[in-house]
Amino acid sequence: MRLVIAAVGRLKNAPEALLVEDYSARIRASGRNLGFSSFEIREVEAPRGLETPIRKLREAEMLMGCVSSGAHLAALDEQGDSLSSSAFADRLAKWRDEGVPSVGFFIGGADGHGPVVTNAAQTRLAFGRATWPHMFVRTMLCEQLYRAMTILSGHPYHRG
Repeated sequence: MRLVIAAVGRLKNAPEALLVEDYSARIRASGRNLGFSSFEIREVEAPRGLETPIRKLREAEMLMGCVSSGAHLAALDEQGDSLSSSAFADRLAKWRDEGVPSVGFFIGGADGHGPVVTNAAQTRLAFGRATWPHMFVRTMLCEQLYRAMTILSGHPYHRG
């Protein structure tokens, strides 16, 4: 199963970039042995100067273009389900075992997701009820994906 994080905004040289890079390498290394064939992060950015509703629509269209048809769409949304790390790992394993070809994790921009994404998403996930900067969410999602891999492999990284 392919894993794709599609995110609005570019990390560039942000401090979070080093953590994302580290966790991404860990995901790729451990995921192959667990049936996760590939992992990538795709960044999009709507043109500046657009009014909020138009920008959100454009961002949503670009996010949707980051995944192949048939992908399971999981939108990161503060109103989504807040899962424990073990439950998140179980969810990934369930999708993999059901033959889902790919999962796209969508991280919206500063104003959240447009309706195109929220209506298409089969899953909505949250990292608690707080609102997080989207660059932090990318880092947290990478860490949770890696943690899920370690849970599924029995590695001692997760001690929960």
